[in-house]
Amino acid sequence: MYALGVRYMTLTHTCDTPWAECAPIPGFRKPAGPEGLTRFGLTVIREMNRLGMLVDLSHVSELAMRRALEQSEAPVIFSHSSAQALCNSSRNVPDHLLKKLAANGGVVMVSFYNYFLTCNGTAHMTDVVAHINHIRRVAGVDHVGIGAGYDGINSTPLGLEDVSRYPFLFAELLRDSSWSVLDLQKLAGLNLIRAFRQVEQVRDRMRRQGVEPLEELIPRQQLRGKLNCTYSLYRVRQQQQRPSQDDEDVRSNHS
Repeated sequence: MYALGVRYMTLTHTCDTPWAECAPIPGFRKPAGPEGLTRFGLTVIREMNRLGMLVDLSHVSELAMRRALEQSEAPVIFSHSSAQALCNSSRNVPDHLLKKLAANGGVVMVSFYNYFLTCNGTAHMTDVVAHINHIRRVAGVDHVGIGAGYDGINSTPLGLEDVSRYPFLFAELLRDSSWSVLDLQKLAGLNLIRAFRQVEQVRDRMRRQGVEPLEELIPRQQLRGKLNCTYSLYRVRQQQQRPSQDDEDVRSNHS
């Protein structure tokens, strides 16, 4: 996949892989899976570092986040997550991991999905600003970005209904004198570009060191019964009446 141009990979989606644990989803029951990352999962992180692929942690469990941050020699990203301190969703990043992310050099790209901003179905542009500012305070301005998720979310904040509203978001941030034009450029993309360059610097260093491809095979017992990504829905009636907190990601994946 890397040879074909793939440059980042999310470790899980809404189900566990045999080697990585996904974030729990309210209202859904999943089969027992790995806790965090297995030994093979840590090998995957190492191999992604060697190749120069960004590790994306947006859908993984908190334990998997921590283990990936401890394992990766290169910056990681959260491509569409927000701050758990402001909305206690398992898809958001807690403060103690925001601090580890800063040490890692990675970036949290704030999601605009209402349920990740306010933990309910309504949100406003000011809620996005609050998440951006919180991540900036805890991790630093070099470690926050935008990961709206317009291609997958089904509810958006008032004032940020589509990409045409981005200028209004930046104008709102500029109302705060602590934001400079350079800071906004970092938020808009420079932070991600910087992280990507550092990922490739790690790749180049490992190449100079003669690090060989890691060709460890996943143990067969870890695959047994875990090749099907399936959720068992309960509270069916409630789910049909209203979208779940993570409906954005679940609707095409549950059965």
